[in-house]
Amino acid sequence: MEKGDGLLIVLSGPSGAGKGTLCRELLRLEPNLQYSVSATTRQPRPAEVEGVHYFFRTKAEFEEMIAKGELLEWAEFCGNYYGTPIFGVEQALTAGKDVILEIETQGALQVKKRSPHGLFIFVAPPSLKALSERIHKRGTEAEDVIARRLATARQEINLLTEYDYVVVNDEVPAAVHKLRSIIVAEKCRVERNRFLFKEEHS
Repeated sequence: MEKGDGLLIVLSGPSGAGKGTLCRELLRLEPNLQYSVSATTRQPRPAEVEGVHYFFRTKAEFEEMIAKGELLEWAEFCGNYYGTPIFGVEQALTAGKDVILEIETQGALQVKKRSPHGLFIFVAPPSLKALSERIHKRGTEAEDVIARRLATARQEINLLTEYDYVVVNDEVPAAVHKLRSIIVAEKCRVERNRFLFKEEHS
């Protein structure tokens, strides 16, 4: 790591675990943190804004982005594509901004292969029962979609060992506190601070 490089933070976990809520709180509290807007082929939910919550693209447009190598990662989830455009992430990191990606586990593992020095955090629900209740309460999906999401969640939880940290999102303030503590600790790693004494020894 060089002086001035930002920290790439990857937050993932089952749909309904509360990743979006935690992201919003972190962005509110951390002025140097920048949200990486993902692209998706799914339909916008009520109140979602193009370029703020997602870049909404057709399947053909998304596949063109894949073909051109314009995505840091991408995955198909419940019949829709999701992915992270590369340019914005690299530009922010080089400028010294910390970048947070809120993505599914498939995408997180792709990012880990390409950017192993990133910080990978798994957001877990208190239980699968609690997860089911959260998704139903959201009221945005049909029962068959919810069933697929819960089945996928069981598979995703088995990927915990691929991550650096796990945060159980039971109470949002407590979970946010843990996330902020993890970020501070990560920035104090020796390997991220090797530049400190370079000039003295050169």
